[in-house]
Amino acid sequence: MPNVRLSDVAQHAGVSTKTVSNVVHGYVHVRESTRAKVQRAIDELGYRPNLRGRNLATGRTGMIALAFPDLRIPYFAELAHVLSRAAGERGYRLLLEESGDAPDVERAMLSAQEAGVVDGVLLQPSWLNSTEIAQHRRGVPVVLLGESAAPLTLDHVRIDNIAAAAQVVEHLAALGRRRIAFLCAEESAPSETSRQRLIGYQQGLEHCGLPVDASLIVTGRVADAHSAARALGAALDDGMAPDAVFCRDDLVALGALRALGERGLRVPEDVAVTGWDDSTLASAVRPSLTCVRADEAELARRALDLLIERIEGFDGLGRHEFVAHSLVVRESAPRPAV
Repeated sequence: MPNVRLSDVAQHAGVSTKTVSNVVHGYVHVRESTRAKVQRAIDELGYRPNLRGRNLATGRTGMIALAFPDLRIPYFAELAHVLSRAAGERGYRLLLEESGDAPDVERAMLSAQEAGVVDGVLLQPSWLNSTEIAQHRRGVPVVLLGESAAPLTLDHVRIDNIAAAAQVVEHLAALGRRRIAFLCAEESAPSETSRQRLIGYQQGLEHCGLPVDASLIVTGRVADAHSAARALGAALDDGMAPDAVFCRDDLVALGALRALGERGLRVPEDVAVTGWDDSTLASAVRPSLTCVRADEAELARRALDLLIERIEGFDGLGRHEFVAHSLVVRESAPRPAV
């Protein structure tokens, strides 16, 4: 249907034009049943918001920057896809940037130089600490994602990594595993991601009455599949004999599967393996991976809701929120057959 207007959508949905406008602009205080009804009408009529007119009227660009450290990591690519679709439903487009683990790039994303280019920034920091983030943040609304610490002034959305990691260990212990290795923290300076998951791993061991054995904590040059395979392989060759391997993410788990397979160890019969992120790789490999899954749709919704509120003038203290996670149980660490 050509030239569909807000009023056409309102009539089709049986609501006011103002309600349609609230849904299109991502206003959070709309009942989910009403939002769903308006979205159906938008989809059925093929309505597209007039972004140019809106932007001229508001002085905004209609663009949101999304910055991840490394887009080769499947979780980041998949979350970017979910965020892009969710932003589009709110009438925004995403400008995707890769920080490349470079502090200067992360500082630039927080600075006033982004103002006028984008209306807001979704940033998963890798290098900057809470103090640096607070110092460099000016001129453009920002919502932080991921594990890095956030200052009180900024909004932050993530899962509870420590609780999720403890849940993984408790699952493995319930399967009768007693020598649970952690793979892998970075050798030189563990990232905040590795640090939080290692804390949760240790808390899980203590909760299950298992000792925290430093010889079962494996470090690699970096946290990727190749480094993980080399690091775990070397540890196994040196005599480490785990009956489970907690991997800090899915890519590391792929490295673990390779190292174990090359040494004739069966998964899960000899060694159970868990991943993290539930990327498409997790269900594609054999054995498929038991892993932690973040509620990506909820994470995207909350991050965008908070950012759009900032764009529209909210200036209160930062909202620090956890979204739900779950443990997806598959072949690499299955529950016992009943």
